[in-house]
Amino acid sequence: MERTIINTNQAPAPVGPYNQAVAVTGQLIFVAGQIALDPTTGDLVGQGDVAAQTEQVIANLKAILEAAGASLDHVVKTSVFLKDMNDFGTVNTVYGKYFGGDNAPARACVEVSRLPKDVAVEIECIAAL
Repeated sequence: MERTIINTNQAPAPVGPYNQAVAVTGQLIFVAGQIALDPTTGDLVGQGDVAAQTEQVIANLKAILEAAGASLDHVVKTSVFLKDMNDFGTVNTVYGKYFGGDNAPARACVEVSRLPKDVAVEIECIAAL
């Protein structure tokens, strides 16, 4: 198995001992969970606004996928982590703008007690090349 590490300055730098994504050459890209950090400043986007946070999270996923030679259309599976399941509808509305229709990826969505930097939402994905 040949692995390629993917990192781009168009998405936030990892906040721990991990990479933004790892590609299994010619097959799959595993993108680490993304939170609503601005890649240029490292600051949280949308404090208290789960829709704005979700937009930034998806922008970060998109940037990492593009750095790996893929796009949101290549995503086959996502995992969504919510601080509060009451935000499900709002997150789903934003998510649906990017991952809707017949080609929507498989998805899991769970509520968690806490996320890094106390954000409201985190999303990770797997994309196929």
